[in-house]
Amino acid sequence: MNILRVKLLISESFYQTSGGQIQMTKPFKNLCCLMNPFHEYRCFSCSPSAPSSSLPWISPLQYLNATSPKPDPPATEATTTMVEPRKKPKFISHESAINLIKRETDPQRALEIFNRVAEQRGFSHNNATYATILHKLAKSKKFQAIDAVLHQMTYETCKFHEGIFLNLMKHFSKLSLHERVVEMFDAIRPIVREKPSLKAISTCLNLLVESNQVDLTRKFLLNSKKSLNLEPNTCIFNILVKHHCKNGDIDSAFEVVEEMKKSHVSYPNLITYSTLINGLCGSGRLKEAIELFEEMVSKDQILPDALTYNALINGFCHGEKVDRALKIMEFMKKNGCNPNVFNYSALMNGFCKEGRLEEAKEVFDEMKSLGLKPDTVGYTTLINFFCRAGRVDEAMELLKDMRENKCRADTVTFNVILGGLCREGRFEEARGMLERLPYEGVYLNKASYRIVLNSLCREGELQKATQLVGLMLGRGVLPHFATSNELLVHLCEAGKVGDAVMALLGLLELGFKPEPNSWALLVELICRERKLLPAFELLDDLVIQEP
Repeated sequence: MNILRVKLLISESFYQTSGGQIQMTKPFKNLCCLMNPFHEYRCFSCSPSAPSSSLPWISPLQYLNATSPKPDPPATEATTTMVEPRKKPKFISHESAINLIKRETDPQRALEIFNRVAEQRGFSHNNATYATILHKLAKSKKFQAIDAVLHQMTYETCKFHEGIFLNLMKHFSKLSLHERVVEMFDAIRPIVREKPSLKAISTCLNLLVESNQVDLTRKFLLNSKKSLNLEPNTCIFNILVKHHCKNGDIDSAFEVVEEMKKSHVSYPNLITYSTLINGLCGSGRLKEAIELFEEMVSKDQILPDALTYNALINGFCHGEKVDRALKIMEFMKKNGCNPNVFNYSALMNGFCKEGRLEEAKEVFDEMKSLGLKPDTVGYTTLINFFCRAGRVDEAMELLKDMRENKCRADTVTFNVILGGLCREGRFEEARGMLERLPYEGVYLNKASYRIVLNSLCREGELQKATQLVGLMLGRGVLPHFATSNELLVHLCEAGKVGDAVMALLGLLELGFKPEPNSWALLVELICRERKLLPAFELLDDLVIQEP
């Protein structure tokens, strides 16, 4: 601190005289201590215990001339705020990474998570994490990303399992990408570093057969036999039998069975015989199917199951021999094989096709008495034939029974009911169902509305038809092109020009393009009533709709 500043501070201080003595005020004490931080420990005047009434005076010149040590720099106050140590990022394990990928709905984000996790020190992806990300990408149809991940797998040192590729094969088969199915099979050996198992071969072959890829199936078998030294087992032979039966080539299927019997690692089993019997029944060769059935039981000592019996029951029902099918059902029961829902449904369908509704109802009741719950197809089958026989009330009772048994009726079921009501002229009930069912959570398709609308037009119920068109347009459902034109013509012929115009304008908003004779007739009727302005406006709307 320089001399001028000291003089200035002293001159600004306040002094008081008391008994001839000069006293130093508090500001000067602060200055004194400010100039020398250690002063307060030596200075009596700054000491809290010193009396404030009489203090010795110190000359400024004496103070400035004193050779006191330079004041130390002010002590830095200790930092009271504790700095929290930075948290170490949590290590994401394989299990956590799998859960994160599964929960992520965006496949691109899931792939980012997969890549970010791999950046952790000491982390390497394993079979489970790769399987999870590939499954996510396959479901989202991200084919380029799948190829990139598969390419990355070729450089990994972890052990992979062929299950990853079996899953990808199924995904590609659902998308009808049959070449990619074979590609996934071919990728097993270079990435898994093992020869594909018989399970992998069977899976690929079965997917190709199910998709009816004849040429690709043949090529796959030839390549497998050469490169893998393939010796087909029972499963592979059964797939080939199914392949030929599906194409209606039963003789080739029997040739496969003969090869199967010569093999040391395979022999025909229940699946083989059931497939052959089903193929014979589908081709109408019922006598041969029965003979093969007897050979299976007597010669090979193979007991049939409900699936085998169902092939025979279905075959005889389709061949309009429902009485033979009934005898097969009785034989089935005597031999300790309990019929299932599919057996009863097939027999019931056979009775319905022959118009024997009472017997079909008896089969239905027997099925329920045994504790078997009919499915939607079984109920709908019976409801359909009751409606066609004009017994709609009984069909409605079955619909009620479905609800009580918690069997959900689908769109087909309700369309059958709507058709039955319309055939009996019960249009109000049908229209009431159309209005009510969507609010009850029932999905109705375009056919549901068209069934009722077509019936109303045929019966000349034009006012009700117009009301129904309004309901359809309000729900965004466009009536059939032919029905819409027919309705417009009928309205014009009945002189209901206003209704026809309103219906046409509503149809135009949903993209309907009327036939020339329909709108020409409508414009002509409007002109006859000398309403030229509406006629011009209607023509403008029609011209706008033209491309």
